[in-house]
Amino acid sequence: MPTIKGFTGAGIFTIAALATAAAQAQELKIGIMAVLSGPQAVLGGQLRDGFNLGIKHAGGKLGGLATTVIVQDDELKPDVAVGKARQLIERDKVDFVVGPVFSNILLAIQRPITEANVFLISPNAGPSPLAGKSCNPFFFNTSYQNDQPPEVLGKFAQDKGFKKAFLLAPNYQAGKDMIGGFKKHFKGEIADEVYTPLGQLDFAAELARIAAAKPDAFFVFMPGGMGVNLVKQYRQAGLDRIPFLSVFTVDESTLPAQQDAAVGFFSGMTWAPNTDTPANMKFVADFEREYGYVPGSYAMQAYDAAQLIDSAVKAVGGKLADKAAMRAALRKADFPSVRGAFKFNSNGFPIQDFYLVKVAKRPDGKFQTEIVQKVFSSYADSHAADCPLK
Repeated sequence: MPTIKGFTGAGIFTIAALATAAAQAQELKIGIMAVLSGPQAVLGGQLRDGFNLGIKHAGGKLGGLATTVIVQDDELKPDVAVGKARQLIERDKVDFVVGPVFSNILLAIQRPITEANVFLISPNAGPSPLAGKSCNPFFFNTSYQNDQPPEVLGKFAQDKGFKKAFLLAPNYQAGKDMIGGFKKHFKGEIADEVYTPLGQLDFAAELARIAAAKPDAFFVFMPGGMGVNLVKQYRQAGLDRIPFLSVFTVDESTLPAQQDAAVGFFSGMTWAPNTDTPANMKFVADFEREYGYVPGSYAMQAYDAAQLIDSAVKAVGGKLADKAAMRAALRKADFPSVRGAFKFNSNGFPIQDFYLVKVAKRPDGKFQTEIVQKVFSSYADSHAADCPLK
């Protein structure tokens, strides 16, 4: 009997040791999909850096698991992005894909990722189809639905009594969403609605049309390098007497290049670097210390994506194969967003506050957007009503 007891004890010890070793060996794999080449690379760089800071703040392990991040450059080409998404799923066996920046890329990669039962977390792009009838249980968004930031400017323009606005955006899904968002609340005359090729950098023709139209306000969506050039050319053309209302055109990704040319220009967002929450003050200070530049929304939303994954993996005890439990944990959004109040709607998009922000030059010579006023509280996108998920 003593021999059997001794053997049983050793067996229990061996099983416990194997279980511990298995837990230690378990790995969380995350693929990041972002544009990291060309004029828009600064946007993807912010996304990558924000997510990596989120991992660092989690002690280097999301959900307590050893975390491997595989970064892919989508090159702002949908066909390239689809191929690299398949690599992340089939070769790298990732548990999550985080990205991308642009909506046309998201619409291209969404199906192959979610059909593989891999969770896709968008820390920026928020196209309307994925918020409505094409919502998906494997898709979550930590930014906004594309219509919403421009709705801030549309309401502001309406409340200011502007009678005529000129609208400009690139000709792709996000551009159309942004223009549509502005028009939801602005009921004045549309002097012109112009769509340019994605990646255009010379706006001489469009600026001449703005001058001729003599609008009360100019609304524009031109992210990355497009926005850098547009803002400089707008000032040089002497059009700055016309209020400049924008989304993702003057922000922390473009301000280092635009500098004084962007000061005083408006945008709409869920957050700014001067957002007064303890979580945000730590995020901004640590980000600037780590990377040497002021974080923008791309970085903030990716940081929150890391926090979201961390919270969900912890909630399911590291059981990555339990997709139903993981979705329920993601849906709870049980983390302290740096922007403040944050929760998910049934379509996987956030319900949150939105602000009018304005470009300012800081005492240290750096540039950032700063909150002017709250425009919407606990605001849900209008497409959620069409989402069949509950």
